Amino acid sequence: MFDWLGYRQGLPLWISWRLNRNLKEDIEDIFEGIAETRKELLFSWSHEYWGHMDRLKEQLNKDKPYGSTVVGEHPHPFSTSAPLNQEQLFSAMYSRAADFTELFLLNPSGEVTYSTYASHIGTSYSKSSPLGGAITHLAGSDSGKLLFGPYADPVTLTIGPRSSAFHDKMTLLFMNAVYVNETFTGILCGRVPNDVIGDLIQRESGHVYPDSGDNYIFMAKPEMNQHIAPGTALSRSRFEDRTFTHGENLKDGVTTDWGTVSVQEHTELELMFTDPASGQLHSGVANTIANGSNLFVSFPGYSDYRHIPVIGKGVTFRLPHCPDVWGMMCEGDLEEVYRIRGIRFRHAKLHGLFTLISSLLTAVIVFITAVYLSPAFAATAGGLACLVTGLLTSSLVGRKEIGRIADRLRSLNRFIRMNAEGSGDLTQRLDPRQFDQDETRELAKWINNMIDSLESIMMQVKLTAGDVSSSQQAMNDTTAVTVTSAQRVSSNISEMIRSMRSQLQDIDAVKDSAEQMRETLRQLERQANEQIDVAKNEVVRIGDKMSHISAKVEETNQTIRTFMGTVQEVTGVLHAIEQISSQTHLLALNASIEAARVGEHGQGFAVVATEIRKLSELTRQSTEEVHRIIGHIYQDAQNAVLSMKEGTRVVQEGNLLVSAASELLAAAAEDDLRKHQAVDEVVQLMEKIASVSKENRKISKDVESKVQELSQEIESVRYTSGNVEAIAKSMQQLVGQFKLTDARIR
Repeated sequence: MFDWLGYRQGLPLWISWRLNRNLKEDIEDIFEGIAETRKELLFSWSHEYWGHMDRLKEQLNKDKPYGSTVVGEHPHPFSTSAPLNQEQLFSAMYSRAADFTELFLLNPSGEVTYSTYASHIGTSYSKSSPLGGAITHLAGSDSGKLLFGPYADPVTLTIGPRSSAFHDKMTLLFMNAVYVNETFTGILCGRVPNDVIGDLIQRESGHVYPDSGDNYIFMAKPEMNQHIAPGTALSRSRFEDRTFTHGENLKDGVTTDWGTVSVQEHTELELMFTDPASGQLHSGVANTIANGSNLFVSFPGYSDYRHIPVIGKGVTFRLPHCPDVWGMMCEGDLEEVYRIRGIRFRHAKLHGLFTLISSLLTAVIVFITAVYLSPAFAATAGGLACLVTGLLTSSLVGRKEIGRIADRLRSLNRFIRMNAEGSGDLTQRLDPRQFDQDETRELAKWINNMIDSLESIMMQVKLTAGDVSSSQQAMNDTTAVTVTSAQRVSSNISEMIRSMRSQLQDIDAVKDSAEQMRETLRQLERQANEQIDVAKNEVVRIGDKMSHISAKVEETNQTIRTFMGTVQEVTGVLHAIEQISSQTHLLALNASIEAARVGEHGQGFAVVATEIRKLSELTRQSTEEVHRIIGHIYQDAQNAVLSMKEGTRVVQEGNLLVSAASELLAAAAEDDLRKHQAVDEVVQLMEKIASVSKENRKISKDVESKVQELSQEIESVRYTSGNVEAIAKSMQQLVGQFKLTDARIR
């Protein structure tokens, strides 16, 4: 029945649970609400601070500090030679994002090139360091963002606290990769003390279960930080800073039958949520990891790391750009949760006791008077006794219970009235210990929770109003500059429109001139075409004549070649005659010799031989003369052939010149056509330019009107900005009616 609790510890808890078992559904809703609200706070906070990082990165890009794709070539945000405006951007973001204790830049090699904490500049992180591993992981990721941690960083402790009440070296780091031309050039980092998330989920001042209620984060499924085992604490436990009102705390050590549970420096990474009796993860954490969610609010609860029965709700989640899956437990001790003793129970108990006493007293009085006096007197005495005891009971119950309840309600009413009129001290809280362990204490706790939430909201409103006021002032300054720029732009556009109108007139004149030039060229083209046609006909006729001459020259040339052939044949005949003459001369000579040898008998023959020799000599001389004449004829024929060849060449050149002239005339006609086409294209282009100019004039008029409207809108924005300023001041005045704590309330 009492399971692992045992009889002595289990029986009182079982009685409390049985007396308040009707509260089970309410308690389930309470833990569900706490878990969901705290998870939403974590996600909202994460999105808010990622938004800060994105805006800072965007502003740095707009300021054009990324001047090079290679680190070290030109000024960029990862070198100490970055623009001075970078310091202003970082300072503005640092003042706006109160949970950042440092904003800094890392280059790809892990060196800090700029930081709002000057002593950090120049620090290098090796690949073996935790931050070096995060840089390597981020360089290879697709998202370009990483929420890294928690991890121990002495720099966080050195810088000191800013918005968190408790502070140590445990760190969360927002890491936003910067790429230039798809090249990884560095990381924009935002340092947050890990205790900030503890403040987010704890809200000590308005905790529903002030004695034992605890919300803590643990590792559920490590992805990047695989050295952290599931069930390891990732946030500060509220026991560490001694806020528990009962029992020991982790700083001093929690004593169990299986040893002392304590932490040396910080809860994160030091504490494992195990049951000391078994050494295994306690069932709340184990079931949350296994199922993703776990709700258990029934008796006997489950044993936590103190071996104390607790109940609560567990959830798992992955924050934006955090590779690891975290778990969160929202717990309370079973004893405190079911400690309530209702007003009805206490009133019934007291009223029953007085009723029993008055009944016994009335019975004794009636018995005594009935024995010693008459029955009528006994009845009268009994009635009076009932009346007196009833009045006494009512008086005592009213004084002890109803009056006390009324006092508690008046105290609640007075506390609520302070803030009901729209002003009050939101730093004040009801002390639950001043109320009985009944519905009034529960009401006081929930009022504290409501005031705590209201103070947190008012603090956010106050901060937002300040941001609105500063942003509005900046907007006013920007608007004034914009108005001046818009007026200057409007003036420039008006001047541009005037220039365009002048250009349009020039274009119209050019277009008219182009039209006249086109008509003139068309007339010249017609005249040129007529002359070219005549010239082409003459050239054709000349070509024909030249062809005829060429044919005749060729015929003459052929005749001369035939004549030269005949001369060659005559030369051959002359050679034959020369040979005959030579032989005749030789025969005549032989005949003279023979006639001389014969003597007188041969004289007659000798006379004949002499005549023959004379004839042969005359034939030789005639042949030589013919040879000479034929030589002259042949030479003249050769000269005629050469002249005819030259004439043929000249005739051929004439034909070529005629062809060239014909082609030239044709080309001239085509050139005239192309000139005409070019003029047509120029005219068409001028018409298009005129059309575009007219359209531009229309657009420019629209732009001019739009710029004027923009100027009017900017003036309206200035007016609206003044209204926003008034609203922001009004909001600040409204918030100023409430007294708020200086520290940031979660």
